[in-house]
Amino acid sequence: MLKHIGRHGDRKVAIVFREVPNETHMCLVIYPDVLPTHIHNSIMSVLESAPGQQATNLADVFHRNILPDGRNILSALHVEGMLKKVACNQVILTPTPTSNVKLDEINKLVREMESGAEALKRMQDLDKNAGMVAPEVKRAAEALFKSGKSSAAKRPTIQASADGVLDDRTLAANMLSQAKNMEAEAQGLINEAARMKKDAERMVPRVSIKDATSNEQDSTKRRGRPPKVRIADAALQ
Repeated sequence: MLKHIGRHGDRKVAIVFREVPNETHMCLVIYPDVLPTHIHNSIMSVLESAPGQQATNLADVFHRNILPDGRNILSALHVEGMLKKVACNQVILTPTPTSNVKLDEINKLVREMESGAEALKRMQDLDKNAGMVAPEVKRAAEALFKSGKSSAAKRPTIQASADGVLDDRTLAANMLSQAKNMEAEAQGLINEAARMKKDAERMVPRVSIKDATSNEQDSTKRRGRPPKVRIADAALQ
């Protein structure tokens, strides 16, 4: 079964945004069957692609693809007024041919997974049962938990008006928000690199990257075949 596809009443929908910010009980959808052919074919091609099926929000993939006329898919859907806001509990998904589930239930499950609560609980159990968790393991687990919360908070979102139509200012603000998030993530990596450098200096003062290279070269030399000894030299010994 295809991801992002469901039904709203008796109409087929493609779920572009699973949740509307500040209105998590609402989602943004399109009705593929009523779209113009050139838009419908492009949208379904992107939706059925590997990136489309792997994306948490279909809007993320639409934002990176264009229509045959050169327009960004997400922007075109907004400009043409094709994005509609509907209640999540009115959208039915069919993960298997014999099962149905409401979108709001799927959203709840995804939020729980992204929160990292289960991973954090496992780490706490280790602390309690084993008495101690290695510092590097604990730091890695905490970093994973924090990054999960950060990714959920930084996911690109779009605000919709009461009638479900998006305006240009909102789309522009969304793009700016994504850029700011990317800058913050880059700064986070820079800070982490600085911390690792300090840890390396504390372990071995004045250590250099060349040390790792020289060690590898020495190891390679030691693994080579021993030098040949000439018969004449051996006889003199």
